[in-house]
Amino acid sequence: MSDSPTPTTLDAAPFWAAIALFPLVWVGVIMGGWTVFLVSIYGWMLFPLLDRFSGFDLENLDPQTPRPALFWYRLGILVWTPLQVVTLFGGIAVVARGDHLAAWEVFFVISGLGILSGLGGIVYAHELMHKQTRLERWLADVLMAMVQYGHFRTEHMLVHHAHVGTPRDAVTARYNEHFHKFFFRVIWQCLRSAWRAEAARLARKGLPAWDRSNPFWRYATLQLGFIILAVLAGGWIGLGFYLFAALVAVWQLELINYVEHYGLTRKHLGNGRYEPQKPHHSWNAAQFSSNRLLINLQRHSDHHVRPDRDYPLLQNYGPDQAPQLPYGYGVMSTMALIPPLWRRRMNPLVRHWRRTFYPEITDWRPYSAGTTPMPR
Repeated sequence: MSDSPTPTTLDAAPFWAAIALFPLVWVGVIMGGWTVFLVSIYGWMLFPLLDRFSGFDLENLDPQTPRPALFWYRLGILVWTPLQVVTLFGGIAVVARGDHLAAWEVFFVISGLGILSGLGGIVYAHELMHKQTRLERWLADVLMAMVQYGHFRTEHMLVHHAHVGTPRDAVTARYNEHFHKFFFRVIWQCLRSAWRAEAARLARKGLPAWDRSNPFWRYATLQLGFIILAVLAGGWIGLGFYLFAALVAVWQLELINYVEHYGLTRKHLGNGRYEPQKPHHSWNAAQFSSNRLLINLQRHSDHHVRPDRDYPLLQNYGPDQAPQLPYGYGVMSTMALIPPLWRRRMNPLVRHWRRTFYPEITDWRPYSAGTTPMPR
């Protein structure tokens, strides 16, 4: 890949697209009226529309680019956390203590704060938690605690990346499983599997599950701190606003999780063993505009190959290497909310994927049900 282009400062600018959510939130908080829809329009409608005009981003930057050359890409990630703290709790304070918004306006403003925390904050936390520096991992913990979902880092790092495409990974959506069932299943399964993963990690060191090195203590402390901050910002009604915004954020997270691996499974090799992860175990999406908003999250196939790779250096895979989503995450997530529409569009693609990558497998029923043997 020596002939791949290297990133420039100008190239980094479009990846700051999510920053525009902050002023849009504040316009809705202060002005109300039709402006309360601006966050939804920007985050969920504008970029799918732009994808139709901007086309596909098939260019791969040099993956050997040193981190100092990525300064402007990384800066946008690092400044997000303090901006979200100020906007989330400042917005809650204004809405809870003011009387200038009608009930329906309050609903959409708080939903907008949830979109900000999910579409921006959780996506950025996902990038940060894969990095090696203590600052970046702490910022990831702060962002996830801000939506009361701190255990996601453990679940994502120790469970999802290790067991994606197998029954041990809760967030690999089963073939024919609709999103609404998936959401309520993963909420409790992910918490349980995250706790078990940390308990097992500590047990290998000869330590009890409740040892102070268990990150669940940090997750709980941060989450409690944000609950107190919400009460200080807006009283008990402010706490209600905060928890609703957190629910919206987590709902978006699991909606994207559902899309990323729907129906894709790793081949069972017998005796509870599965084949190694490959690019074709994640859906890839190359839509230019959506990848700018979501900092290349849609290049998910390469993320599972190299989880530590900085987002601008993630590589795009063609259809011969990874299955391709027909649209970006915005359209696919909306489609996932309508199960008959989702199945009509995606099930044929899953069956094509099976024929392409696993022509030797004739009975997919155990995989579809998620009942293939699990490694012990």
